[in-house]
Amino acid sequence: MVDQPATVRASGLQPNERVTIRAELADGAGEQWTSQADFAADAQGNVDTSRQAPVAGSYKEVSAMGLVWSMMPHSRKESRYQPPKAFAPQTIEFQLIRKGEQLATARLEQMAIVEGVQRIRVHDGDLRGWLFLPPGNARHPGVLVVGGSEGGYPGRRAAWLASHGYAAFALAYFHYEDLPELLAGIPLEYFGRALNWMGRRPEILADRVAVMGTSRGGELALQLGSLYPRVGAVVAYVPSNVRNQACCGFTPVPYSWTWQAKPLAFRRARESAPRPEAAIAVEHTQGPLLLISGEADGVWPSSSMANSVVNRLQRHHFAYSVEHLKYPHAGHGAGRPEIVPAWVGPSTHPIAGTEVNAGGSPKGNAESSLDAIPKVLEFLRQNLPQK
Repeated sequence: MVDQPATVRASGLQPNERVTIRAELADGAGEQWTSQADFAADAQGNVDTSRQAPVAGSYKEVSAMGLVWSMMPHSRKESRYQPPKAFAPQTIEFQLIRKGEQLATARLEQMAIVEGVQRIRVHDGDLRGWLFLPPGNARHPGVLVVGGSEGGYPGRRAAWLASHGYAAFALAYFHYEDLPELLAGIPLEYFGRALNWMGRRPEILADRVAVMGTSRGGELALQLGSLYPRVGAVVAYVPSNVRNQACCGFTPVPYSWTWQAKPLAFRRARESAPRPEAAIAVEHTQGPLLLISGEADGVWPSSSMANSVVNRLQRHHFAYSVEHLKYPHAGHGAGRPEIVPAWVGPSTHPIAGTEVNAGGSPKGNAESSLDAIPKVLEFLRQNLPQK
């Protein structure tokens, strides 16, 4: 699985011999990515990336997956790694090189989805998206997965969750099919209908449902947790503690969300001190929260905003647990549940067309993923137990 570390090992070398391991892949956009590192074989003639740091190369520290996360694109026109389309596996080729001569090769295939996961297109009333169901006929805890300002539906997060035993509904709410084109004036009742729809599905344990969101979806996940008692847990990646203005471009209204047909207060861009009424009332959430943030976030200050969530909950003597995973050198992709090339350059927002700098170093981004992946899964296991 793409969220599981793999170790590269070589044996049969001379003790203390210096060799190079090179890694290559072609991503979903056809872009070539490469890395390489030099290693000194141990006294038994072995190299093991989970035990040894390279003596030179693309990364410096002991890291089983260092050759993967430290990859760089051949063309700097590419802004970030693009996964293969249609959940196809990612193939990574490794070469063992000594004095310019290739000694051996190996191949790693990373799967984005386990065999047997069902994908069901949802076009029910005004609901749009895809339901991902784990293999087998058992009933499963459910996770409503919402994306951010890119729109569409967050299929890869849902596929990841379904691969670990959760019925994950990747819900679209704008920039998809016949839904609104922009994140503007979205009724929060739409998400309540999605939660009710999940509760009626025979594959889902209706009393065990969480919400997961990233960026503007993290803001939304916190908002939904505060509104709907059905939500038993919230996972918010790089979230905002306040509602933000509509996005992205020339929107028909300035507010993002409505409730009971009325606009909800929001923070405007470049507003230094948001109005108190724009803050999300997270203290009304009926379950635990897990927040993931990057202190080097180039999009918005997700760490300080997540801290504000924690502080607000403490002031209100929140009855449930709250945990904030804060990563000092990670950017807006903090905690991404994939071990893939972690370099990120400036990119163009897919809707607004403006330049976006996600921030974070490759090492910081990768370390946040390696640390957060098992912690997010454990949080869900603890709070949405399987029957």
